[in-house]
Amino acid sequence: MNKTTIITGIGVIVSIVVAWWLVGFVFSALAFLIRVIMVLFVAGLVFVGLRSLLSRSSPRG
Repeated sequence: MNKTTIITGIGVIVSIVVAWWLVGFVFSALAFLIRVIMVLFVAGLVFVGLRSLLSRSSPRG
């Protein structure tokens, strides 16, 4: 084995490790973003529902 073959093998291993970490990070960030969007949507529905429920039960004026 010469030096170039060893460096190439190490480069392949390092690139696989870095790619594995990046893919994990991207999927985690994407899952977090989807979760935040879903929470905002549900919170908006709950807010609208509570506002309409409270305005119906206690008339103003």
